[in-house]
Amino acid sequence: MTQMPINMDHHWLPFTNNRLFHKEPQMFARAEGVRYWTPEGREILDGSSGLFTCAAGHGRKEIAEAVYKQLQVLDYSPHFQRAAPISFELAEALSGILPEGLDRIFFGSSGSEAVDSAIKICLAYHKAKGEPQRTRFVSRAWAYHGVNLGGTSLAGMVNNRRDFSGVTCDVVHMRHTWNEDQRFTRGQPQDGAWIAEDLEEICKTYGGETIAAVFVEPIAGSIGTIVPPVGYLQKLREIADKYGILLVFDEVITGFGRTGSAFAAQEFGVTPDVMTMAKAITNGAIPMSAVAVKTEIQKAVIDSITADRPELMHGYTYSAHPVACAAALATLGIYKTEGLFERAASLSSTFLDGVFSLRNLPHVHDLRGHGMMSGIQLTPGETPGAKGSLVQRKLFDEGLHVKATGDALIFAPALTTSEEDLSMMIDVLQKVLGKAEL
Repeated sequence: MTQMPINMDHHWLPFTNNRLFHKEPQMFARAEGVRYWTPEGREILDGSSGLFTCAAGHGRKEIAEAVYKQLQVLDYSPHFQRAAPISFELAEALSGILPEGLDRIFFGSSGSEAVDSAIKICLAYHKAKGEPQRTRFVSRAWAYHGVNLGGTSLAGMVNNRRDFSGVTCDVVHMRHTWNEDQRFTRGQPQDGAWIAEDLEEICKTYGGETIAAVFVEPIAGSIGTIVPPVGYLQKLREIADKYGILLVFDEVITGFGRTGSAFAAQEFGVTPDVMTMAKAITNGAIPMSAVAVKTEIQKAVIDSITADRPELMHGYTYSAHPVACAAALATLGIYKTEGLFERAASLSSTFLDGVFSLRNLPHVHDLRGHGMMSGIQLTPGETPGAKGSLVQRKLFDEGLHVKATGDALIFAPALTTSEEDLSMMIDVLQKVLGKAEL
């Protein structure tokens, strides 16, 4: 079994209290199925699919073999003025499961890169259409859209912007859709579509003709799984169309079966103009992301540029990395062969039954969920986020990994999770959250 590192001084961990971690390190050394093992050999159930990445479970040999094979054939290929055939194969495969019309794909290496790429594509599109004044974006309170410059600007999670306010873009934020009066709602709340009128008011205040795009997570994942009210996304679509604004869905978390459909856009019956995806695109094995856009968006940008130069002055060294493409194709093959999107839909009822069995526990303030993702909102502690951090560490001590943001736990196990393992995860949650004193 892998031993703990001797010296931990040199690695600056992201989104981590590094001082606390150095005192009480929690590490993973091995993973298989829906389990991690610590360097000491202790088993930890994975209740958040890594970071919503490993939808098909850990240690998939099909992906490892595809990666190894690709490394032997073509380990790297630049995609500036050159390309690798496998990238076109992946783009075609993705277009086959995306909502109809979203069939032009731009590749990156992370969800954050995908969001910033989407921002640039939106700006390029409006300039191509003769509306360069459309430079403002609309996001939502409590939104998470990655941590690059554009995503930080879109962020509705205040702590993610606080230290970087001097470099953010022009973004106006709508309200989030969570309602205290609708706590413990399973699936979509029936009331709340009217909150989408915030976009209408922003258009009237700032001028709809100045707005390039509105970015939304169909289900706000990182803040704790806030499911959209019935009709809310449809209303956003209507208002965006009215003012010529592009609608962008950030499906970095919800994509690839998490909702019971390939993408949340299909689950909720609303097609955006632009969609970002990452995480489960390679089952977390290799960093990769993609932006899907409607055909007319790519066409407008290309047609607006003279034929002697690149049409979109944007890209990354690792865009469409051939090894990442191989991992993604193998992952898509697993999803199809094992019917994991359909399995998520069928397992959802059992999953949500388990989640909502936590309702009366002393530290549970709210429960939310849809498909195979849920949010467990904890009762407030002495300071914001303190209880979430404490509960997350206690769950780890009891053998369960769950992502925490503030005082919310995001419980979203792999789509391959057995009912037995799911029951074990719920048992750990009940044990920890059922204690009068944490």
